[in-house]
Formats: sequence, C-alpha cells, structure tokens
Amino acid sequence: MRIEGRHYRSIWPSEDGRGVLVIDQTKLPFAFALKRLETMTEAAEAIRSMVVRGAPLIGATAAYGVALAMRVDPSDDHLAHAIATLGATRPTAVNLHWALQRMGRVLRAVSSSEREERAFAEAAFICDEDVDCCRAIGEHGARIIAQIAARKDARPVNILTHCNAGWLATVDWGTALAPIYRAHDQGINVHVWVDETRPRSQGAALTAFELGAHGVPHTVIVDNAGGHLMQEGEVDLCIVGSDRTAANGDVANKIGTYLKALAAHDNGVPFYVALPFSTIDWSIADGVRDIPIEERAAREVTHMTGRAEDGALHTIEVVAPGSLAANPAFDVTPARLITGLITERGVAPASREGLLSLYPERAAA
Repeated sequence: MRIEGRHYRSIWPSEDGRGVLVIDQTKLPFAFALKRLETMTEAAEAIRSMVVRGAPLIGATAAYGVALAMRVDPSDDHLAHAIATLGATRPTAVNLHWALQRMGRVLRAVSSSEREERAFAEAAFICDEDVDCCRAIGEHGARIIAQIAARKDARPVNILTHCNAGWLATVDWGTALAPIYRAHDQGINVHVWVDETRPRSQGAALTAFELGAHGVPHTVIVDNAGGHLMQEGEVDLCIVGSDRTAANGDVANKIGTYLKALAAHDNGVPFYVALPFSTIDWSIADGVRDIPIEERAAREVTHMTGRAEDGALHTIEVVAPGSLAANPAFDVTPARLITGLITERGVAPASREGLLSLYPERAAA
C-alpha cells in the first residue's frame, strides 16, 4: 500500500542487510515511524508489545526473528531456543506457530553453515507468499462486492469491518480489507463502517488510517453501533479477518467479532471472514471449545492514549480508580454464523467440508 505516494510493505530487510524494518503500529495514526529489529529478542518484543500485530504479519516477523537468531548462532540448540522464545509471545494467532514450524523444518534440513542465508531467504519467501495470498483474497472478495453493487444502482456498498485486517496486519494488501481495496480500485462505490475496536482502537487508529491513505470513503463508529446500523439497512455486508480458523470453520478474531456476527445473522446481513491458508489450524476440530484466547493487560482497558489539542500525546485513566478490568483479546465466532470464508483459493462455506473443498490435500492428512 502507499503512504504519501510511496509504496510500503509492513516488514522488509534493511538495506545494509543487518536488520529488519517494520512500521511501528503503536505510533499510528499520529506518527508514521519505522522500527529496526536487529535481534531475535527485539523481534519477539515487537510481537509481544504489538509494534507489529495481525496474524500474517506476526508470522512473518517471527520468521525474520529466527533468521536474526541464526546470524548470531546457527546451532540446533539456538534454533530451538529461538522458536520457543518467539512462540511464547502471543497464543491465539496460529500464523505465528505455522511460520516457526516451517522455519524449523527448513533449517533442520541444512547444515549450520547454511542456516543464516537459508533463514533469510525463507522469511522473504513467506512474505512474498503472503502478499500473493492477500492479493488473491482481494480478487475473490471483490467479486462478492461487485455482485452487491450491481443491485444497488450506483449507490454505495456499505461494508462493516472490525479491528484491522488490512495491509498493516499482513505484509501487504490485507485480508478483510483486500476485497475493499480491489473493489475501490475497480471503480465500485464502496463505503466502510469502521468499528473503533476497543480497547486498543485498531479500527479507529489503523483501519481508518489505511483507508484514508488509500482514498476509500469510511466512517468510524463506536463498537456498539453496528447492530443499529444493520437494523436501519445501512450495512450490506460484513467482512472481518481471522487470527485462527478451526477445521470446522469456527473463527477466532478480535474481541467483539462474535457480537457483530450475531447482529448480522439476526438482520440477514452476509458475514464473511477473509483469511489465508496459514491461518487455518487443521489440528483444532472445534474452535469454540479449543482455540486458546489471549488475556492481555488490564491497563489496555483502564487507560487510553490520544492526541490533545496542542498536538501532544497523553495517556489518561478512563475507568473508576480501584476497579478491576478483564481484557480477553479475542472471541470465537461459530461457523453457523458465517456466510462464507474468503481465501486465496476462493470462497467456501464455513465448515470442514467447505474448507476441504478448497484444500483437498488436507483430507488425507
């Protein structure tokens, strides 16, 4: 995607070859800043602190974290240590563990003297693969938007999304936002309802930033406004992303997604989930029961950071002093509430049979 006319990915190797550059998402939307990662520990902290976030980008960052570890020590023990350290950063996004397993499998097959070069090459391949997947998701999803647009007589197609599943959550293009970008670029009249997505405001801060940079019309709404807009006929479809999709089609995504799916189901609004193959966890048969849910710090709920009228950033307390705060980061939307899964291979029902129709090679596994 482009920021002020310049194309950026969300992660890329530095020109000197000694580190990796990422967009520091904790600084957005008020400052566009890059952060340099030079060690595996720095990569792990970037994931943990949400300097980088979004399931596909977490996986890509972890892959580069392994490569940075191999630069220091390419031994089997250090490889195992790097995979364990990076794997402990965030529990819900399955792309993290998928990327680490892939890096381990590739690097154990070569000698220690080859591992640094091979690791950086594989991390770069993972990034390129993610871009190709997201571009394809955009193509498949844009056809759904085009079908709705054809029935609306040039009136805008109103799309509701939750959290941030755009290019900041992936290496480029995004998952849920990729169809929107593609439709917009094709000249389709689209408008996006952007959930603010408390407590970290990834919608208001990141999705709105992205859409604005790309010129896509959008309106930020409070998290609880979606159901009302659906009742008023102001939402034509919902598209969200996924941090982990179970083999039965259940989807773990940012907290609040389940409530939007319930409202969409009650109002007959199509509810789609966009995801690449790396987000499918074939080892989990029942997502509602078995997907682990990350519990983050209470301070994310009790405090907010924003820009004052003088331009300075301030963090303030917004909860009654002494009150406890719970902060589950994700919830699970049952497959029965999902109209379809948009993947790089096409669109399918949210079910084991639907997923296997797109990935028949998994049937034998």
